[in-house]
Amino acid sequence: MTVTPHLFIPGPTNVPDAVRMAMNVPMEDMRSPEFPKFTLPVFEDLKKVFKMKDGRVFIFPSSGTGAWESAIENTLAVGDKVLMSRFGQFSLLWVDMAERMGLKVELCDEEWGTGVPLEKYADILAKDKNHEIKAVFATHNETATGVSSDIAGVRKALDAAKHPALLFVDGVSSVGSLDMRMGEWGVDCCVSGSQKGFMLPTGLGILAVSQKALDANKTQNGRMNRCFFSWEDMIKTNDLGYFPYTPATQLIRGLRASLDIIFAEGLDNVIARHHRLATGVRHAVDAWGLKLCAKEPKWHSDTVSAILVPEGFDSNAVVKTAYYRYNTSLGVGLNKVAGKVFRIGHLGALDEFMIGGVLFAVEMALKDSGINVKLGSGTGAAAEYFSKTATKSATAPTPKQAKAA
Repeated sequence: MTVTPHLFIPGPTNVPDAVRMAMNVPMEDMRSPEFPKFTLPVFEDLKKVFKMKDGRVFIFPSSGTGAWESAIENTLAVGDKVLMSRFGQFSLLWVDMAERMGLKVELCDEEWGTGVPLEKYADILAKDKNHEIKAVFATHNETATGVSSDIAGVRKALDAAKHPALLFVDGVSSVGSLDMRMGEWGVDCCVSGSQKGFMLPTGLGILAVSQKALDANKTQNGRMNRCFFSWEDMIKTNDLGYFPYTPATQLIRGLRASLDIIFAEGLDNVIARHHRLATGVRHAVDAWGLKLCAKEPKWHSDTVSAILVPEGFDSNAVVKTAYYRYNTSLGVGLNKVAGKVFRIGHLGALDEFMIGGVLFAVEMALKDSGINVKLGSGTGAAAEYFSKTATKSATAPTPKQAKAA
């Protein structure tokens, strides 16, 4: 029997039927006089997801990596000094991009399984009396290790040092799933992508920028060359509801549907749902007797869990067993944690039943790979937690009503 594969990697995530149907439309004229009636509200509604106070959002036909590049080349100059930290594959790639684009990186190299080092950032910023550091970079959610970092804490470090540096945040696997308060936290450039919390296929790089970042774009000393990712070109056309080149119209149609789903549930409810489901996964990991890659609870991610296999086992075997035997896709370990962890993506369109399904598959894949887990232990622990934390539906009958019926 052919069954739909069960996708539990940390992106691309599952696409809801309403979003898929919204994209299943004939090609349209992206320069028609009616097009701005569709696009302008999308720009404004995206701001609500980032919780912005000012600024604007750009939508590029790219992955989140393109939005990374746009943030750098529109605000900084070759030779500018920036503060960054590296503690996983994606923060590593961000550092690599910054160096390849000619920035001078002051790097905090941290243990994988930890996150942004707030104390080190605070010390470095306090000592930078001449304000040589032009931007501070922070990866909100490190997808490779299942680690989330305290962005509000980075803002506190900047404010304590009275430092004017721009604050850049990688929110690719956090925006739309974790709490992102761009305005309150003084974030100047926040990068996301369509394939994570926005529940779309890959193909849209989404970049939210503050007014401070827009001002930096205008006063940029030693302007970096740019074309495809130019803010100036985007602003001229976006203000009218258009784009400087052919946009990914069907993906933006899907984005409209995705935003409608998020707002119907309520953004704060979406964030709370992710936390609850992730906590259920963590209960399962504990019941299996395994550990997360994240070193402490303060680093726990609500969008992806990177789970360590016991010494002497290969996590790739678990991933392959889940894929070939149980039709379930898990995330592999990357770079330093290759062969050491497998990852469960728990973000986007999902509920308790789906979490129960992936835990069921993982439990069997672990057992089949020779790892000593008790079948039913993890799934049972998650079910117990979900049962205790379930909210009562207004339409659900009470036991007395059900008996009477």
